[in-house]
Amino acid sequence: MNYVEEFNQAIDYWITELNQYNMPELTRQPGPEQWSVGQIYLHLIDDTEFYLQQIQGCLSGNQHADQQASPAAMNMFRRNSFPDMKIVGAPDHATIPQPLEKEELVKSLIKIRSAVNSVANKISEEGYSGKAKHPGLGYFSAQQWLQFAAMHFRHHVRQKNRIDEFLAGGQLR
Repeated sequence: MNYVEEFNQAIDYWITELNQYNMPELTRQPGPEQWSVGQIYLHLIDDTEFYLQQIQGCLSGNQHADQQASPAAMNMFRRNSFPDMKIVGAPDHATIPQPLEKEELVKSLIKIRSAVNSVANKISEEGYSGKAKHPGLGYFSAQQWLQFAAMHFRHHVRQKNRIDEFLAGGQLR
């Protein structure tokens, strides 16, 4: 399976979807402790930048090569999907700011796509088998971090769809 293509498709989806929002819609939160669509974008950008750092670490040597991902992570990788459920993130996720402008989000997504495509070439060329630790799911190889990034973008589509229903005047599920 080509995780780079999956990642690129996910980024393209999020860039295209951004066109449907004006700034008030992009920053409207369904509730006081619930993210806006714009906050989801910033979360995806921030987390993917972290994943890229982890991939670079994996490609710098063979550190932690004997470590494993958790059984839950291995199940996710086999299914190529996060569990179909709401996942409570780290406490720092509650402090994600609102985006200031749509153009910055687009620029950031394009920059991330370029960086991921660049590092993906290195993954296939390099002979390293290093791994980097995910905060809750054990150790991932560079290839697994790439797969995880694509899965993460797809996972948040469900959340975005729930917020879209709210913005259209429906109830938040």
